Amino acid sequence: MIPLAEAQAAALALAGVGPVVEVDPREGLGLVLAAPIVVEHPLPPFDNTGMDGFALRSADTAEASPQHPCRLTIVGTLAAGDDPTGVEVPRGAALRIMTGAPLPAGADAIAIVEDVQVEGSTVILTAPVPLGAHVRRRGSDAAVGERILSEGTLITPAVHGLLASLGVRTLFAYRRPRVAVLSTGNELTDEEPLPPGKIHDSNRPVLLALVAQAGGVPIDHGVVDDDPEQLRAALSTAAAHSDLVLSSGGVSVGDYDYTKRVIDELGELRWLQVAIKPAKPLALGHIGTTPVIGLPGNPVSSVVSFELFARPLIRKLLGARRWHRPLLRARCGAPFERRPDGKLHLIRSQASVSRDGELVVEPYRLQGSHVLSGLAGANALALIPDGDGAPAGSTVSILLIGELDGQDGPSLGV
Repeated sequence: MIPLAEAQAAALALAGVGPVVEVDPREGLGLVLAAPIVVEHPLPPFDNTGMDGFALRSADTAEASPQHPCRLTIVGTLAAGDDPTGVEVPRGAALRIMTGAPLPAGADAIAIVEDVQVEGSTVILTAPVPLGAHVRRRGSDAAVGERILSEGTLITPAVHGLLASLGVRTLFAYRRPRVAVLSTGNELTDEEPLPPGKIHDSNRPVLLALVAQAGGVPIDHGVVDDDPEQLRAALSTAAAHSDLVLSSGGVSVGDYDYTKRVIDELGELRWLQVAIKPAKPLALGHIGTTPVIGLPGNPVSSVVSFELFARPLIRKLLGARRWHRPLLRARCGAPFERRPDGKLHLIRSQASVSRDGELVVEPYRLQGSHVLSGLAGANALALIPDGDGAPAGSTVSILLIGELDGQDGPSLGV
């Protein structure tokens, strides 16, 4: 058996970063920038107001006080989107203005509505308005020539919005990796009702969903029987039309475990026994230039193996800066029991945040490698080193594989 870190390094070495493509920013969510974004137009594109209020000349308010209020004549209104051409604020006047509206000529500050009184066509101020108050200057968010986003930036919803605000019409990003997914096994079927001895294929739907979640383009290549000729044809086709092939099943030591043998015949293969439980067997190789990862057939083992080996490679192909999920430390809310066997155990767990903000983890009640419901009920994998386990109250490392929820309540409680 080999250590987990060595197996992960071998999986990541199967491929480099994927090709660069030109992308419409509207289709870029979840992609990674392959070239920096340089600002071509200032943001904001003009001086504007950050608040509803009155545009005025700050010098007119310099002497304002409760004892000697400043009275300015309201000379009009300017709303967001209005053209300010020809609009000017003369001395002794103010212009009613709405958030986002252009700062009119002559004005250099904004008095917000909460700080003034209005009597008919007059606005009354009892304190000076500082020069530049509530004015958002042209280019203050992004100046022309500024490298505002670097290569390697993941296009999140916020980045997506920034690109739109900058008026970016095209960008260069790493192409989403096309990932072929197939399941192997004579026992698998889509028939209903189930024939005797058959089961529904759960691995393929799970893996297709995980590929999409990781940022890849999932390609469904169906179920293949435990037949070398069928496997050879299916794997050849999958490799010819994808950037990565994921198969599940046929990588152990059974009489019908043909997958690793066929991969080796078609290209090259390294078969590993990883010192982990579940997901001990792993096949890594190439068919032509296309990397292939053969995952175990048991449903939980297949998903755990994907998380440890396939997901990081997909993230690498996508051009992401970080390939692995983060490891966190959590207190054991219940004991994690195990026996020494020379392996790292990845125990399906439920992690939560306590009322005092502490990360707490407990083992999920179902741990069999064939029990997908045990994985569906978990949001973390607790990494329990070789030995006798971890007692309640101790601290362990966890890998989050689902959402981490806090305490229910109407507010954040800050």
